[in-house]
Amino acid sequence: MKKSIATLSATALLAAPAAVALTAAPAHADVERRGACGSGTYELSVDREGRGHEVNVDLDNLRAGSTWRVKVWQDGKRVANVVRTAERDGDLDLERYRPDTAGTDTFRFTAKRVGASTRCGASVTV
Repeated sequence: MKKSIATLSATALLAAPAAVALTAAPAHADVERRGACGSGTYELSVDREGRGHEVNVDLDNLRAGSTWRVKVWQDGKRVANVVRTAERDGDLDLERYRPDTAGTDTFRFTAKRVGASTRCGASVTV
């Protein structure tokens, strides 16, 4: 009888941390959108970092040396408007840290190849 109670108690103690780990809220929320951008691809990711958000726009598999205008908005306010050239491997990255605002935050980006009609974009809400 004592052996059964000890086994049951040990099982309960081992299971409790696992239950807490499964129901605990994540330390930060990551939101991603992926899609096509001409012959390449894009990924828009927003990660909660401290009291703000790390916003990343990654364009991959573009034509090496192609030039792109990338714009980013937070809640309708433009926070980036840059022209970048794809690297030799066809990648182009843009990162911005943005403060958190009251309520939800909506981030949007557009990318347009300079001198061409190729464009893409996406949005996420966190």
